[in-house]
Amino acid sequence: MARKRIREDEEAAIDITPMMDIVFIMLIFFIVTTSFVKEAGIDVNKPEATQAQQKPTATIFIAIRENGEVWMDKRMVDIERVSANIERLRAESPTDTIILQADVGAKHGVVMEVMDQIKSADQSLVITIAGEKK
Repeated sequence: MARKRIREDEEAAIDITPMMDIVFIMLIFFIVTTSFVKEAGIDVNKPEATQAQQKPTATIFIAIRENGEVWMDKRMVDIERVSANIERLRAESPTDTIILQADVGAKHGVVMEVMDQIKSADQSLVITIAGEKK
């Protein structure tokens, strides 16, 4: 009788180690494949465009307010410091696309100065101007 009881106890045990391994592997997979989107840090009233197209995502966003403030990485920066900030952000996560969001009332000269700073950081950078699609 004692032998039969021991066998029943052994067969009743369920090993959950393989299931836990699969759960952790799936968790790691979803964490790694999740894309993290960085924003410029402010809301910009973007102009509307009839020919707007979806562009590939970028990790560097620059926003220009109507009053001429330039925002990068959720903080206001001087126009002269834009290229240094781009170099720092590209060192953290390499990209060749920068999305520039300018307010409808932003001055053209400020936008051009920011674009010059972007090009001075690296001539191969692609500047995408973000606008609202009608």
